[in-house]
Amino acid sequence: MIEEARACTFADWPESANCAAAFTFDVDGESAALAADPNAARSLSIMTHQSYGPTVGVRRLLDVLERTRTRSTFFIPGYTADLHPSVVRDIAAAGHEVAHHGYHHVRPTGLSNAEQAEQLDRGIDALERLTGERPQGYRAPMWDLSWEMPTLLAERGFAYDSSLMDDDSPYVLATDSVPIVEIPIHWALDDWEQYCFLPGVSELGPIQTPAHAIELWSAELEGVRRFGGCWVLTNHPFLSGRPGRAASLERFITTAHEMPDVWVASLGEIAGLARSAHLAARRPISIVPDDQTASASVRPPRFG
Repeated sequence: MIEEARACTFADWPESANCAAAFTFDVDGESAALAADPNAARSLSIMTHQSYGPTVGVRRLLDVLERTRTRSTFFIPGYTADLHPSVVRDIAAAGHEVAHHGYHHVRPTGLSNAEQAEQLDRGIDALERLTGERPQGYRAPMWDLSWEMPTLLAERGFAYDSSLMDDDSPYVLATDSVPIVEIPIHWALDDWEQYCFLPGVSELGPIQTPAHAIELWSAELEGVRRFGGCWVLTNHPFLSGRPGRAASLERFITTAHEMPDVWVASLGEIAGLARSAHLAARRPISIVPDDQTASASVRPPRFG
């Protein structure tokens, strides 16, 4: 039985902080483009655009994190790990958390339960083989978490997920197994919407300047500082690893560290704190079609 949940905003962040901030990175590499269009493999230009992340961007960002003394979380698809094993080892050797981002970077919502489990297990094996440790965190490719995935994660011993968007603070997510911690994200705190332009794959455009991106992210951080909560930025090395963007990000990280009311941490550290707070578990309301049944579900309205 799920107990009534306590308020989610923490009053006891470490170091007398009013909020937490995490700088996280999704090392998609070639997998994101291939998941969007398998024919992208025929384009040398697209593949090199994506490989810039693991071959150049990660190294530059690791240097940024070292200079700013920041511990981060890197979400890595198993396919990227198999294609660029030395990069995964470098991230782990630098003391950062290596977390799960699927295997082929395909959306879990488009897969059967068995296929979702296979993507999880292949990704776990790839990361554990390179780091010697099973990943504790998960982020769904394209932030498209399925209703089944939290239970699949819990059954495999994951401590937390970071894919949902229904709060400003970490909370405990109920599953059909043991609960896991959820660390929410949202689209405004992602460099994909700011920087990604890849003809035939992702054409959001126009490409923004780093100043525009930092202005948006800073406004969100100021809001979290005022109201409390957890600010989670998602960057991609093939985007934010470019020179001008990396330089701006370094200045922004330095500024965040100088804020006395902000605790800068990895997602693993934040998840550990949330678990120790003994928050009651909660479960999102399930919306299902009329021809299906589910407990605690609500059917969508019909129009026309």
